[in-house]
Amino acid sequence: MDKRKFNFKLFSRLIKNVEPYKTNFIFVSFAAILISFFSILNQYLLKIAVDDYITLKNYQGLITIISIMVGVLLFQVLFQFLFVYFTNLLGQKVVFDIRNKLFSKIISFKMSYYNKSSIGRLVTRTVNDMETIASIFSQGLFMIIADLILMLSVLTVMVILSLKLSIIIFLILPFIILATRLFQMAMKVAFNQVRNEVANLNSFVQERLSGMKEIQIFNRQKIEYENFKNINDRHKQAWLKTVWYNSIFFPISEISTSITIGLLVWYAGFNNIADENSVSLGTIFLFIQLSQMLFRPLRQIADKFNTLQMGMVAANRVFKILDTDEFVKDIGTNLNEIKGEIVFDKVNFSYEVNNPIIKNLSIEIKPGERVAIVGPTGSGKSTIIKLILRFFEINSGKIYVDGTSIEKFSLKNLRSQISLVSQDIFLFADSIYNNISLFKKKISKDKIENAAQEIGILEFINKLPGGFNYNVKERGVMLSEGQRQLISFLRAYVSNPKILILDEATSSIDSKTEQLIQYATNKIIEGKTSIIIAHRLSTILNADKIIYLDNGEIKEFGSHDELIKIENGFYKKLFEYQFQDSKELEQVI
Repeated sequence: MDKRKFNFKLFSRLIKNVEPYKTNFIFVSFAAILISFFSILNQYLLKIAVDDYITLKNYQGLITIISIMVGVLLFQVLFQFLFVYFTNLLGQKVVFDIRNKLFSKIISFKMSYYNKSSIGRLVTRTVNDMETIASIFSQGLFMIIADLILMLSVLTVMVILSLKLSIIIFLILPFIILATRLFQMAMKVAFNQVRNEVANLNSFVQERLSGMKEIQIFNRQKIEYENFKNINDRHKQAWLKTVWYNSIFFPISEISTSITIGLLVWYAGFNNIADENSVSLGTIFLFIQLSQMLFRPLRQIADKFNTLQMGMVAANRVFKILDTDEFVKDIGTNLNEIKGEIVFDKVNFSYEVNNPIIKNLSIEIKPGERVAIVGPTGSGKSTIIKLILRFFEINSGKIYVDGTSIEKFSLKNLRSQISLVSQDIFLFADSIYNNISLFKKKISKDKIENAAQEIGILEFINKLPGGFNYNVKERGVMLSEGQRQLISFLRAYVSNPKILILDEATSSIDSKTEQLIQYATNKIIEGKTSIIIAHRLSTILNADKIIYLDNGEIKEFGSHDELIKIENGFYKKLFEYQFQDSKELEQVI
């Protein structure tokens, strides 16, 4: 966004979010007008009290005028309260709607977006920036409107009552306006820098907290502390700029106001001493108060405009995410329940241009077939899984399920019939029951308990404090890797998928847990198409087909018995290597 000009196009887009709350908007505007009216009326009543009652020593009339002033003040306070309440209410309603749209957008992006976006920055956009947008309504826009209405009303009353005294104020006014404008421009740049540094802080802290284990293992505490100090120092320096500009602007404004009051007293006072009686004592009091009512909002309007501008910067960042078009096309429909046939037809895919990961890949997996994919790291094994689930769009070729291109399935329909169990299991900070059911009402606790009994892990869960109600905390840190794997298997089992995918699901567990998973696997895959990616060949010996993948291409394809007979074959070498390692390990033990 242009740092020098106010972005009216962006502002117009933001204001469109107020349309559902027109009644609230109209009431707030009406309250702003009434606040200005009552504020000036009270000051004018003070003039009357001085000129008509205090000067003439009319005490009975003074009591009456004071009573009226109290009544006007109560109305002013009432509408001030309503104004503040409903501006904040309007802001929170608008932010509620935008935040929902933003989160809905974020959770719908394709995986490549998250690969290149900082999670900390997305958190900043969803939380901090949204609160800053709320301040546009609670402390910025409507406060500015109310101040402008008040200032216009004050100027009108001044000119009507005394043009000469008004000119004195008008002489000082351009200096305050100029100082206000310079202050606003400087603060806009400073606040933009502040928002950047806040995002950097959030991103840094989020990433380090996620990688705390690595930080402590590699003794990086001191290094990361120094890095944090540098980022925090930049954040502090950005805020200090705003402090510096405030410390210059507000004293200048106060001096200008004091000079104006001095000039008013000097001119009007000498005018009265000369007995010209063109300016009454009450008028002097009124103009002093009106000058305060004019300059005070003018000084504050710069600060409020900066709040508005800061909110605009935040809105610009949020709208950039809302305008991001990084989706997997979801134009398919809900097709009939699938049988599980999967066909890759000359599929090509790359994460980056000129760096192909999958090359002209063709595979046919029959319904109920158990297919294993092996190969070196980076060969494209996990990428195949991501393409089946449509986390990414393929560059060319087709992927079919039951003879239908996966593009013709809705994403929800496709993914609801596929379960994935990966090496890196993610569990939410919630109970085991909620992590398995994922709040699907059709999955009851009884169903989960029966499923756990069937795949042989009920005993392990019941031993935990609270059983299925045990809170596993963030990312499941209260469970071991093997236990998280078992929970993941149970989650896949209760969803009753037609296609089951195991991506390195047994690579980080002990032999006892592996036995449990092998038993669970055999139960899950009955009558289902299953794709298994594994480094441990012992887990795939009974697969119907084994695919050896290297550099995105199929090097060998067949059953274990077929592949082991290929002289100098890729699979045979891998099998002999693992078998030799296992034999040597047994000799050591």
